[in-house]
Amino acid sequence: MGMNGDTAPRSVPEKMKALQYSGPEKFAVVNIDVPEIGEDDVLVKISACGVCGTDLHYHKGEFLAKWPLIPGHEAAGTIAAIGQNVRNVAIGDRVVTDPLQACLTCFHCTRRKPLLCENITAFGGNVPGGFAEYCRYPARLVHPIGDLPDMEAVLVEPAACATHGIERMRIEVGSKVLLFGCGPTGILLAQFIRLNGAAHLTIASKGGPKLDLARELDIADSYITISDDQPLVQMDALKTVNPYGFDIVIEATGAPTVLEKSIEYVRKGGKLVVYGVYDENVKIAWAPFHIWENEITILASFCSMGHIPHVLEYVKAGKLKLGGIANKTYRIEEWAECLEAVRKQEIVKAAIVFE
Repeated sequence: MGMNGDTAPRSVPEKMKALQYSGPEKFAVVNIDVPEIGEDDVLVKISACGVCGTDLHYHKGEFLAKWPLIPGHEAAGTIAAIGQNVRNVAIGDRVVTDPLQACLTCFHCTRRKPLLCENITAFGGNVPGGFAEYCRYPARLVHPIGDLPDMEAVLVEPAACATHGIERMRIEVGSKVLLFGCGPTGILLAQFIRLNGAAHLTIASKGGPKLDLARELDIADSYITISDDQPLVQMDALKTVNPYGFDIVIEATGAPTVLEKSIEYVRKGGKLVVYGVYDENVKIAWAPFHIWENEITILASFCSMGHIPHVLEYVKAGKLKLGGIANKTYRIEEWAECLEAVRKQEIVKAAIVFE
């Protein structure tokens, strides 16, 4: 059903502004047609969309990047039009969006593993995403958020990824946990770790605005600042204070050197969680004997699918601190400047905003 259908209000324009890539590192603000919607779709007027480390990979043409590409997968906005079969939301509802849609018919989907779908549709990856004034989504991928502020709403999708991470690591009662890195996702992970059974959480991270915010939000039991000039001093001190290591060690920095070293902090019988995003060609070295002798489990958490309702339960209960994480906003015209700030880690988290 096109935009001329009777469910589309007249206030939706025909053209919109979008940030579009024509190839790796080639982007421009373009004026294009507002997407058409089908009978099971909604049209979301985007108010804000978070910027994620994954967007830096898309910028270089990695992952699922397919040109022309409109990035943005952490979107919040208002329902501007609905298809005729849509019942779960109404025009005017404020929503967040789940950016992943499984095909439901491939080998993995039919074995109840939709997150591993071979033909995944990724909004902001291989189909247009939220760095545009409007975006089309299947109605089942949008979730009402009431009056949750935009700058908090853009954290819901990263929080959904963290929720899946919690499912994967299966924290046991009384666990001691070590988290390397406290970027926006780390800050969310840390909160879920404490809400889901860890007795004690230590965050180890480079100093800077992200670690400062983690302390301010009081999301861990202890904090270790790892300096650039003498990282081994603090790392050794961490071992001295925790001679038996940790039940769960999570690597959320995306730095291969940190991942390689992380295994040294895993307690016998413990788990190492590969959470950060690494370049595809990176290799690291671990001694199989060490993994075998200590019965270490190594597991990964990729992203999320269908976890947004779970996150919103924590939000409604007032248990998730989302304020202050997205601390800098940009227009799509300022994308080059935004990319630079994200790369240099001068900010905690950026968001693209529309009026």
